[in-house]
Amino acid sequence: MSKVIRRNIPSMRLGIKPPELDEVLHDMGTVLQSGQLTLGSQGKSFEEEFASYVGVPFACALNSGTSALEIALRAFGVTGKQVLVPTNTFFATVAAVIHAGGIPKLVDSDPYTLNMDYKSLVKRWSPECTGVIVVHIGGAVVPCIEDVQKFCREKGMFLLEDAAHAHGSSLKGKSAGSLGDAATFSFYPTKVMTSGEGGMLVTHDENIYREAVIYRDQGKESFVSNFHIRLGYNWRMSEIHAVLGRSQLKRLPANIVRRREIAQWYGSILKDIPELIPQRLTPDSLSNYYKYPVLLPKEFPRDEFKQRIKSEWGVSLSGEVYVLPCHKQPIFKDYADSSFPGADLGCAQHVCLPLYPDLTKEEVEYVGEALKAVVNSLKKEKSH
Repeated sequence: MSKVIRRNIPSMRLGIKPPELDEVLHDMGTVLQSGQLTLGSQGKSFEEEFASYVGVPFACALNSGTSALEIALRAFGVTGKQVLVPTNTFFATVAAVIHAGGIPKLVDSDPYTLNMDYKSLVKRWSPECTGVIVVHIGGAVVPCIEDVQKFCREKGMFLLEDAAHAHGSSLKGKSAGSLGDAATFSFYPTKVMTSGEGGMLVTHDENIYREAVIYRDQGKESFVSNFHIRLGYNWRMSEIHAVLGRSQLKRLPANIVRRREIAQWYGSILKDIPELIPQRLTPDSLSNYYKYPVLLPKEFPRDEFKQRIKSEWGVSLSGEVYVLPCHKQPIFKDYADSSFPGADLGCAQHVCLPLYPDLTKEEVEYVGEALKAVVNSLKKEKSH
């Protein structure tokens, strides 16, 4: 076999390229000339287009996915009540419950899907619980979502989707964001689509939508009013951000097709590396592959694995989802009232392979060579 030429594979490639760049700059110029830089036609069009894409009637554009979470929870009225949240999630999901006046009750995750464990959800429920937040980790819709929907109906709880990872993902043909009473999306720069900074709250419920519109603009009853009827905040999305978001949304379907193609390449490669277990998806799940997590054997320390593949092969792995479950975060120590073995294992032992639309097949094959080499090297060392 010929010698493999060393490459440098970054964890992510960001940037807006022509012709999208030209389109965005033109439309931003139009906004700047108009003089209306917030709550204008660009934001309204972005809301309508995104709602249509998800398959819901209402969408409210915001300055971040974190804001969307807090606003949704305020609209649900969680003050003084418990909200069931997976411990394997980003800080913002749990923090939003606290900021909205609620009490997070953490739920374990399945180490192979990285998503909420339904048995743990049922076990952690109490009559004090008012709702459930599910988080579609890595772009894969929570496999047990239908069970969660039924459980929420039976117990009279709301269901909120944190779909920050899941733009364009689906399960059984139903889109992420259309599966609960409301859902929130993030448009942070690393997501499958971005508005620079920004987020979106989507819902089937007009009352939740109207509450969101009030909360995002300092709690005013309307944009032109000075009557403040909610304890809101400045959670608006600017017109400049909406321009970028609209442009990215147009390109999202093609980008997801490409991400799924790259994921198929990885899937073929990993069939020959049984030590690495990809995130488990159900046959009827269509992930957008925001992330491509793989579970390492327990005897392979993650930090060593990442260091070796970087130093020996020049491959930078993507960020984990997540390094630490929330019950191990110091700020949430008061909510770590149980054991969460699934999340402990999944969080500690997974890595995420580089995956972005302009990753080439040759680069993916090179990552595969690097994975095989590092796995074989570690196996030999651990066997001695």
